[in-house]
Amino acid sequence: MEAQDLQKLLLVRMPYGKYQGRLIADLPGAYLAWFARKGFPAGELGRLLALMLELDHNGLSSLLDPLRQR
Repeated sequence: MEAQDLQKLLLVRMPYGKYQGRLIADLPGAYLAWFARKGFPAGELGRLLALMLELDHNGLSSLLDPLRQR
């Protein structure tokens, strides 16, 4: 994980699919788990989806709250 990745979760939007246009940080856990089963996309998008899955799965999504208020 890079230092800027938490901020990117609040800036990058899902570019396609059922949740197109939604921030990565706001994707439902079930959707992130589906990607984990089917395979994350290559590149930065896949890396961010995997990070958000880890945060969601481990109950750490609240780490993003201070960043949302900036």
